[in-house]
Order: sequence, then structure tokens, then C-alpha cells
Amino acid sequence: MNRSDLRRHLPSLPFVGSLAGILALGAAAFIYFGVYNIAADEPHTPAVYALLENLRDRSIQAHARGIAPPADLASAQRISTGAGLYAEMCSGCHLGPGVEKSEMSQGLYPQAPELATAQDLTPAQQFWIIKHGVKLSAMPAWGSTHPDPLIWDMVAFVRKLPGMTPAQYKATVASAPEDHDAMMKDMAHK
Repeated sequence: MNRSDLRRHLPSLPFVGSLAGILALGAAAFIYFGVYNIAADEPHTPAVYALLENLRDRSIQAHARGIAPPADLASAQRISTGAGLYAEMCSGCHLGPGVEKSEMSQGLYPQAPELATAQDLTPAQQFWIIKHGVKLSAMPAWGSTHPDPLIWDMVAFVRKLPGMTPAQYKATVASAPEDHDAMMKDMAHK
């Protein structure tokens, strides 16, 4: 195919520019007039939900690459400390074995995953999520208020949650250090 044949088969530049302009105006009108319902009590369309879910999953995988968990991730101390943090900061949304759904957890969209069920995330991915949060999900970025060692403690506990009975959950939370503020101060000195 020579150049003149190629030019005949390609759309003209003015046509492409006009089409791009029309699409841009349509997108601007869609946003300006609030056509898409962003209410938390109105689920996304399946296409939008699939797009957002894929974007979230791929972003977490990409950003968690290269994060290495500490060697003592499964230590009893990390799990105990993580249990206290989880009970105070996470259980209202993510629940736990024997923990009833709260008003807050029922009103979230998308629903927070119940972390007592098996998760297919790596420790690095869990760390990244806890540290940085997830936009448009109500998952806060705990890294802005908690140092990395405490975030790893939360990861250690979250990894133990699946399969825990309600009694084991209560006992593990009861074994946690009592004072969140003291844990934060202890971390500041390390």
C-alpha cells in the first residue's frame, strides 16, 4: 500500500478533531449536569463497578511491588498489638468473628471486605492498603497517623483473622496492649 492509498483509508484530520471535540463536550456536559448518580445507596452500573474494581486491584498490585514484610510478621507480639489496633480502628467497618454489622458498616458503598474471610492479598498488598488507604471506599490512609511498624502489626493480625472463632478473636483482642496512645508514643521513641 502506497502513501496515497493510505491517506484515502485514514479519516481526515478535521473529522478526527471534530469527533474528539464532540466527545469532550459530551463528557463535560455529563459531569456538569451530574448525570451519573454518585450516591452511596445507589450501586454503580456493572460496567463502572468492574472498571473501578479492576483499577483498584491493578493499582494495589503495582504499588505494593517491592514491599518486603518484616521477618517477624507472624510473631505473637505483632499479632497482639495488631489485634488492639484492629479492634479500635478497623472492626467497625471490617467486622470480625462474632462482631455484628454496625450502622456504619451497613451504609458503606462499596462494602468493606469482612477480613475474617479468606483474602487473596499478599502481606505487601495489605500493608500498602492500610498505609495508603483506597480512594472512593472510605478506607483511610493510616500511614498519615501510624508508623510502619504498627501498620505491620495490623497486617500480622489481619492475616490471622480468617479461620478465627469468635472466642479466639475476643481472646486475641483482650491480649492486646490496652492503650493506643501508649503504643503510638512507644513507636515515636524507636
